[in-house]
Amino acid sequence: RAVLRKASALEYKIQRRALRKDDFINYIQYEVNLLELIKKRRARTGYLFKKDEIEHSILHRVHSLFNRATGKWKDDVQLWLSHVAFCKQWNAKHQLSKVFSTMLAIHSNKPALWIMAAKWEMETRLSSESARHLFLRALRFHPECPKLYQEYFRMELMHAEKQRKEKKEFEQAKMDLGEFNYSEEILNGEMARIVYRDASQKIKGVEFQLAVLSIAKLFDFTQDLQKEILESLQARYADDPLMWDYMARRELELGSLQPTEHTTKQKKVSEMAQREERCCAVFDEAVRAVPTEDMWKCYITFCLERYNRKTNSEELKQKRLERTLSVFSKAHESSLLSEALYKQWLQLLLDSSLSEKAVEVAEAATRHFSQSVETWQMRLQVLIQLKRDDVTQCFEEAIKHVKSKGTLPLWTLWVEWSEGTNSKEDTEALYQRSLHATAPAESVTLKEMYLDWTYRNSGYKKVKRLFTSLCENRPFSLAFFRKMIQIEKEQDSCKMLNLREYYERALREFGSTNTDLWLDYIKEELSHPQGKPENCGSIHWRAMKMLQADLVEDFVSKYTLLQTGHL
Repeated sequence: RAVLRKASALEYKIQRRALRKDDFINYIQYEVNLLELIKKRRARTGYLFKKDEIEHSILHRVHSLFNRATGKWKDDVQLWLSHVAFCKQWNAKHQLSKVFSTMLAIHSNKPALWIMAAKWEMETRLSSESARHLFLRALRFHPECPKLYQEYFRMELMHAEKQRKEKKEFEQAKMDLGEFNYSEEILNGEMARIVYRDASQKIKGVEFQLAVLSIAKLFDFTQDLQKEILESLQARYADDPLMWDYMARRELELGSLQPTEHTTKQKKVSEMAQREERCCAVFDEAVRAVPTEDMWKCYITFCLERYNRKTNSEELKQKRLERTLSVFSKAHESSLLSEALYKQWLQLLLDSSLSEKAVEVAEAATRHFSQSVETWQMRLQVLIQLKRDDVTQCFEEAIKHVKSKGTLPLWTLWVEWSEGTNSKEDTEALYQRSLHATAPAESVTLKEMYLDWTYRNSGYKKVKRLFTSLCENRPFSLAFFRKMIQIEKEQDSCKMLNLREYYERALREFGSTNTDLWLDYIKEELSHPQGKPENCGSIHWRAMKMLQADLVEDFVSKYTLLQTGHL
């Protein structure tokens, strides 16, 4: 009865004149849950009475609901995919074929759906012909889609592998196949070769060639095909760093294909070193042939990857380090080192305790990227870390080169360093200078830092005077006012008069956009010994007038919770 009542209620909702998608989804979800429940109960009790009648009627109803929903909301791909998932879960192959057919007629512009349908035909229905037919249809709509060609290529190789296995089994069983025979061309992946050649004419780029090559490597009968792809890659993309990167890294794989049984650790280390040398020889040739920043980046990335690999051999690790540093130097000499790579070079030098070299590299980086805040920051951090004497001079140089907008990280670093190194007077002068030198929006952060430092070093009276003087120049941040409120609360003689002043100043700036500030002010009046609870009404009235329209409701609900003691 409960099931009938629920199903009737859901049925009424989908019979309305104005249909809602959520009603269909809820009905489908309910029926699917009911199916799962019946399945579990049957499994637990072993009771299979009227199994086909009950399950079949529910399945039929779910399919019809999905059909109505997808017919009404054709553009909702998620709805189609839910129907596909349901068909797969309940093994409704015939129905799923229809769903794919209808879905692809409507959503022919989505390659991923074509791939999904072809994959299902190939792997579940074991129909290579249907999968091929779908891929060919898809390619008429998307003649330049790399992913479609890759999956079509994979499908043809899977089909060839399947036929090879079948032929092998027939030969082992010594069965007479009569007139039927396997085509040698298909067995050797000739169909995949045709797909590749067609694709390589339409799709340009190394990425596609490498993706196809990685697929071909998964199959052990594609040596000739792999050779053809490699030759095409080298001939057509001789100026592309990715091609050279692949050819160099391939030397590592070629070495690993050799049998490595009965080899000592020393022999393995020397073999690995030789392989890496061969890779570097290819990279050296590459940077001569294609002297670009991207090519050097590929070379350096390879060297860093090898250096970061764990090894018990100190000799090999040292060799890798020397090679990496040498490549960095060569790239620097060629003036083809990017800002990010300078940073990695510096980090490597510092980790290797080569501090003098690190200072030189940092200086060279700032010469190349004199407008970059990050590069100056990097150089200054190196000097600070090494406790050099010329830190202040370097800061002055950085501020001179970099435009005022965006210099906040440099000023922040400078004042933080000064706090721990210089006298109070120097640090205060630096804070004052930084407030004038930075853009107004950036000075907000420095005001907070200045307030905090003054309180820590000079006490309450000084910070109160500073707060008053800083309030003369906008802009401010909410954290700036909250910091001052927190400082006042930490005093033994915390005065409500001062707190009111700070809250009022904060509300003038942020009263229209921040509900929590009003609520904290009300809480303060209620909880402080010198507070006046009778002021809460007027504060509430002001908040209602001042807050933006969309925040009033939120404020009212929070204020109600505060009154009832739940906030």
